[in-house]
Amino acid sequence: MDFTVLLSRDSVLVIGIVPPPSRTEARAHLRQAVREAAAQWQNLDIEAVSVESTPGAPPRMLLPAGVAGLSFSHDEGLSLAAIGLHGAVGIDVMRVQDIADWFNLARDYLGPRVAAELADCPADQRPRRLAQAWTAREAALKCAGLALAEWNGAAPACRLKTLALPAPYVATLAY
Repeated sequence: MDFTVLLSRDSVLVIGIVPPPSRTEARAHLRQAVREAAAQWQNLDIEAVSVESTPGAPPRMLLPAGVAGLSFSHDEGLSLAAIGLHGAVGIDVMRVQDIADWFNLARDYLGPRVAAELADCPADQRPRRLAQAWTAREAALKCAGLALAEWNGAAPACRLKTLALPAPYVATLAY
């Protein structure tokens, strides 16, 4: 399986793949790629690495040394996975694009402060900044094990790292 390592630290690994067009196939390919990447990263036989998914709960990676945090994200043409050896992680990728109803989307899901900041920025920068804010929020929620919901004033406590990706994508890692 072809994958690209986007970030490798002592306890966090992020990989990306160009997925097949079908969402079902993309999910299967990413799960296989993340197993292969983890096996290489930890010098393990691939049979010692598995992915566990339970509806309504974040996925987990099972390794001989224990359970690792795992997060997936897909957008058209790119799928990402993050593995956290010492705890939860969240990853989100988004294609930068103009969104007609950007202000209401930002206000409803990212909060009034982010909506105001986006309203004040130059219009040509707004799609990228919206995507950056969205991926940061979504990655933080995934890291905290929370589902996307309308803004309630709460922000999960985690560290965020913007990942360097080729245009038109932006992505954020939460750990």
